[in-house]
Amino acid sequence: MNFTLSLPEWAVEENRRLPATMPSLEERMAAVIRFSRLNFEKGTGGPFAAGVFERDSGKPLVIGVNRVVASNCSSAHAEVMTLSLAQKILGTYDLGGPGQPVHQLVVNWLPCAMCFGATIWSGIRSLVIAGSGPELEQITGFDEGPIHPDWSRELAKRGIELINNVLTAEAIEVYRAFAASGALVYNPRQGKVE
Repeated sequence: MNFTLSLPEWAVEENRRLPATMPSLEERMAAVIRFSRLNFEKGTGGPFAAGVFERDSGKPLVIGVNRVVASNCSSAHAEVMTLSLAQKILGTYDLGGPGQPVHQLVVNWLPCAMCFGATIWSGIRSLVIAGSGPELEQITGFDEGPIHPDWSRELAKRGIELINNVLTAEAIEVYRAFAASGALVYNPRQGKVE
């Protein structure tokens, strides 16, 4: 038995078109936010994207998107897709292993409970997020799950730097567009017991 997760063809093409380097955090986040918007506009997933970059050079490794509904796989969140693709590309489960450049994960909001764990276990050394407040859940209705109340300190304890609030307004604009579109909010039972 096996299963395969893959990016939609448009995202594969967009990855091929990425510049060789993206020096600023704003450039990296803008690209991630663009992928998040395209993903729901093209009907290929939710409004979520993530990218793995070499932190110091700005070289993009891969930008991935949410594929839950298209893949019938509840774990096919943008961060899991992106981290898994990066590990496959580099041939390692540890993106922070010996001899590797410092890898940075850029996400268009604070990772959900599952993706927070995936982030920690991936080996990345830097996490950049557009925001961490309640706006994502309030605007879209997605259930991001319970996350450790002192999540930023948990990252620091594991040697993962955190950079928060990069292009926050731009990320929120995509969530508003998603909500206005009437697209499916696919978390089972919306976090409620029926």
